[in-house]
Amino acid sequence: MSAMNVIEAVRISKSYQQHVALKEVSLQVPEGSVFGMLGPNGAGKTSLIRIMNQITAPDTGELLFKGRRISPEDVESIGYLPEERGLYRKMKIGEQCLYLAQLKGLGKREAHKKLKQWFQHFEIDHWWDKKVEDLSKGMAQKVQFISTIIHEPKLLILDEPFSGFDPINAEIIRKEMLKLKEAGCTIILSTHDMGSVESLCSHIALINRAEVILTGTVKEVKERFKTNTWRIAFSGMGMDLGIALWAQFELIKTFQLEGSQYADIRILENLKLNDLLSALIPHIDLHEVHEIIPSMEEIFIQSVQQFNQSHE
Repeated sequence: MSAMNVIEAVRISKSYQQHVALKEVSLQVPEGSVFGMLGPNGAGKTSLIRIMNQITAPDTGELLFKGRRISPEDVESIGYLPEERGLYRKMKIGEQCLYLAQLKGLGKREAHKKLKQWFQHFEIDHWWDKKVEDLSKGMAQKVQFISTIIHEPKLLILDEPFSGFDPINAEIIRKEMLKLKEAGCTIILSTHDMGSVESLCSHIALINRAEVILTGTVKEVKERFKTNTWRIAFSGMGMDLGIALWAQFELIKTFQLEGSQYADIRILENLKLNDLLSALIPHIDLHEVHEIIPSMEEIFIQSVQQFNQSHE
């Protein structure tokens, strides 16, 4: 049985005066997934996120939440961390978090207890009575992250959540995201950090110029972009390698790394890895063979460039 989609966008379009922000965007966010929403600046990601949070409405199309049209009550099940931070600078941090937690339906006593636990967990309990203006950007980010998840949302939407964090604190937030996922939370992650996409996301959608140009699981997308290219570590003469490959394989490059010889080879036509190995073994000594899988950053760049070229 396939997982339910927590969020489903069905041919959503949105324009602001003469600017088209979204053009018949359709995507599905499966329950329990970490869904990467990718795209260049101005692609339309934030416009779609604002529609998901019912800050704005689509001009056409519809947004479904757990299989039905989203309603104002569904906002209580959503946690949203926007890229532009919204803390009141002159207000005490603890008081502000209590206020935000109560806006999300928690009683004051329950909110106070949960917030104290989170402040201790993030080692910021000594900041409870300080003002937001005294916080660094990263510290303010921690406070806002706590305020976003304090009501234990079923859907968490994070827009550039690692902005302003040093690597240590970014890793803390990554671990908390994975804990939330294990507890049943579905997460939409809008980010330019392809390393985070690689380590966290199970599904992605790439939006460019207001359109979805690529979607699927990370595994499916990588399979789609593979070029049947393999990297080998070997010993032997480079000339022997060239003789072995002949016309059925493309030698992309050879190089040395830490005293070992490597070569990147593309298998042509309908041949397989076994054919490559059979061609190589009589001529060189093989030490290592692995397939070159494109990174999400490489896929991102290639997809955006191809789309832009086809629409010029």
